[in-house]
Amino acid sequence: MLSQIPTHLIAGPLGAGKTSLLQNLLAQRPADERWAVLINEFGQLGLDRALLQSSTESGVSMAEIPGGCLCCVNGVPFQVGLGRLLRKARPDRLWIESSGLGHPAELLQQLAREPWQGVLDLQPLLMVVDAGQLASGEPLPDSQQRSLPLAGLLIANRTDLLSAQTLAQLRSTWPQALPCVHAAISWADIPRHPAPAPSAGLTVPAGQPIGQIALLPGQWQRHAQLQQAPYSLAWRVASDQCFSLELLQQWLANLPWQRAKGILHTDQGWKACNLLPGQPITWTDSAWRQDSRLELICADLPDPLQLEQGLRATCRSQ
Repeated sequence: MLSQIPTHLIAGPLGAGKTSLLQNLLAQRPADERWAVLINEFGQLGLDRALLQSSTESGVSMAEIPGGCLCCVNGVPFQVGLGRLLRKARPDRLWIESSGLGHPAELLQQLAREPWQGVLDLQPLLMVVDAGQLASGEPLPDSQQRSLPLAGLLIANRTDLLSAQTLAQLRSTWPQALPCVHAAISWADIPRHPAPAPSAGLTVPAGQPIGQIALLPGQWQRHAQLQQAPYSLAWRVASDQCFSLELLQQWLANLPWQRAKGILHTDQGWKACNLLPGQPITWTDSAWRQDSRLELICADLPDPLQLEQGLRATCRSQ
């Protein structure tokens, strides 16, 4: 029986720093708490889960719902995915990272209803926004803009990129916003409701775990969402394939992506990236070893064959 699990929803536009926030919070997890993390990604590969798992120790269970919007919580994928995660992890605390294209306000409403009423104890919404966008008054995507008044904590990320004058303007216009760099905030900054009285809760139905099939040596898989913008193109590549980090960096630098993230087996070890346009292409070491994964999110319709040809040219194990 599961009952009154403190549940934190993390929202914000694409690229605002939601995954970075989760990474920082996971590093501060109290030793006596079991955490569960449900991730909704715009793409199909589960890259955010891979990025998080590569730096996560025991005590944290993760699941993802790839491919779009978490707002449809009455749908089968969400019900099964969340139910299975709760049943498996039996967590003391649940974190839900919604897609940058999701609808946080609607999601909060749905999570307060059956079958989750009494199971989840919803905590104040966490909203991550680029500080420069917030300071300039540039509107957020409509679904995120409508969720701003609901934020229990508004996190203004990347304040290191602001001038002193712009930062002062941000503090004046948005005094409730918490400025930070790389979404690094303290666990003590997270708003929490007092623990509610116990309720009857819910017995979560069993289900068979759904895992991605292991790739054969040398195998490549391509996944694409090309129906409407923003477009997504992603690859899974068997772990025996090794990429040239130098060539990979050159290839990425010449592409017009809105977002690029991945974990790849390179000639300099396993490397992870989480990139935004206009910023340096940087890599960090990763403990992930299952397979290489790369996803590009583009404003303009990409040519899958041309892009894959370029990516394959950076691979040294074919």
